[in-house]
Amino acid sequence: MSPLHAPHPPGVVRATRGLVESLERRGVLDVVRLAPQRDLRAWRHKRLPALVSELGLLGLHSPVSSFPLRGPGRRLQTIHELPWRHGVTENADWKHRFWAAWGPARADLVLCPSEHVARDLRQRWLPGAARIRVVPWGVGAPFGDLPEPGAVDEMVLGKYRLGQDPIALCIGAVREKKNLAAALRGLAELRKRHGPRIQLVVTGPDTPQLRRDLGLASQLGLSRFVSTPGEIPEGDLAALLRLASAVPVLSRSEGFAFPVLEALASGSVPVVPRDSAQSELAGTAGVVVDANDPASVADGLVRAVMERETLRFDCVERAAHFTWDACAARVEALWQELA
Repeated sequence: MSPLHAPHPPGVVRATRGLVESLERRGVLDVVRLAPQRDLRAWRHKRLPALVSELGLLGLHSPVSSFPLRGPGRRLQTIHELPWRHGVTENADWKHRFWAAWGPARADLVLCPSEHVARDLRQRWLPGAARIRVVPWGVGAPFGDLPEPGAVDEMVLGKYRLGQDPIALCIGAVREKKNLAAALRGLAELRKRHGPRIQLVVTGPDTPQLRRDLGLASQLGLSRFVSTPGEIPEGDLAALLRLASAVPVLSRSEGFAFPVLEALASGSVPVVPRDSAQSELAGTAGVVVDANDPASVADGLVRAVMERETLRFDCVERAAHFTWDACAARVEALWQELA
């Protein structure tokens, strides 16, 4: 359960919490939460194997790529993505590479959240391809196409000082891998064409990468079209998603991309790169673009804005296939297979 107790990427934390809570709620498996000690490495490789014996566990489900290599019980490894295969340096240090390369040789099964990641892993580790399983994550409240009874989504526009122009919502695009620059260049191309006015709203904390991207926005003459409200609580984020016309998720590497699924569930159109985990998740409900081509991104933004009311039904229908119950049921089947 290390992602729930120690710093990890937000997507890993969300995936772990959603899966564990759903497994516990369903009660098909007896889930034992094992909280890490201060010395994470020693706990993982010495204490965890002992706990398997002491508690009589069938095995260990690791929500990350690392797990105890020795000791009793089955091992289910989770590999969220292989970013270095897509030119991304974030979360691509030697430890991650080691576990992606050698972990599958010891794990009984390897869980990936998308076929995109599974394909990367099979190409890297062909002998163990039969052990790889694809289990997509899920989405739930507060993300949906309708607000809670008595709630008014439009209140968030005033709260975060946003105007009435159509919103392109870039969730958490304050890290280099999120490729906010691609959305900015697409918006600049749209302004050159005198296309529809769109305000780009970027959520997330202030980071050096965000400041660099805001400098790019200034160079492109886009400062008045870009808003940075900071970190936003989930309730407000869900409201913004329902109000957004487009949700660009143009990351260079994603293993799953929760913003895409949350946009779908909210009835907003995700704009995604072709041949990516994002496009796999969005299916025909998303607008696929070439993230390296500003003209293609501009076309995608226009289409999302102009066809939003038509595509929203496809978005909600697509999201209905990705629930935490469905995710938990697949994981239960994996452990029944291991048993």
